[in-house]
Amino acid sequence: MPDDSNLTKSQRRDAARAEALKLRQEQERREKRNRFITIGVLVVLVVAVVLAVVFINQANKPKSLGDVKAPSTAESVKDGGGIPVDKDGVAGKTNAGAVTLDLYFDYMCPNCATFEQVNKDDLDSLREDGTITFVMHPVAILNRLSQGTNYSTRSASAFATVADQEPDKVIQFHEALYANHPEENSTGLTDDQLKDYAVQAGVSQKVADQFSKHTFADWVDAWTARVGDDNDLKNPNENPPSFGTPTIVINGKRWDGNWSQAGALKSAIEDAKSGSTN
Repeated sequence: MPDDSNLTKSQRRDAARAEALKLRQEQERREKRNRFITIGVLVVLVVAVVLAVVFINQANKPKSLGDVKAPSTAESVKDGGGIPVDKDGVAGKTNAGAVTLDLYFDYMCPNCATFEQVNKDDLDSLREDGTITFVMHPVAILNRLSQGTNYSTRSASAFATVADQEPDKVIQFHEALYANHPEENSTGLTDDQLKDYAVQAGVSQKVADQFSKHTFADWVDAWTARVGDDNDLKNPNENPPSFGTPTIVINGKRWDGNWSQAGALKSAIEDAKSGSTN
């Protein structure tokens, strides 16, 4: 502020007012600049948060079947989800003129393990004599019950790896997985245990060592999402209808008979073979 010793009282007052106005204008400019900076920072933060949410949602969104690697033996029916097995136990092959039996299962599912115990021998004999083509659908609906290890996906991916690389070993490996079926709410089998059981079932070490790559995990999850939305596969006796395992489909139609009764499924298949409506 200039020397005001020679100014009149009125001049000093005007000078003080001018100085106050200057200070207020400078303060207003600083506040305006700070507001712009604050708004700019907030805009950047909002954009960053939106982009992060989009990225996370995209990362967690199940991939579509068209975007994932499927095992070479997966059939084209229903967009490539099932793996058919013929009378010789070879994945990717079918039995001519046979009844198509689709089985949807989860390797963590205790009911699926019980299904295997009750129906394994019947299904083996029906497949081996050419009555059925056994179409296997490993799905992953029980990952939540494996303490964060995603056992359902990992085991199904291991099965798909065998189907892709050594298709004549799928039945043996499938049986080995249920022979060593883990409890729900456990961590399931480790990748190393899956490898060991595979080798014991006749799978080569070279193929078993691929399990830890989880090559077909995306395929398993994409197929699980697809079948979970298929109304034809949902249990109509539940409210609301929902998809669960095991789910059995005979010649394209969901079968809701009592699979826990020995021989019931075999009879239904034989009826389908003969064209019976009973």
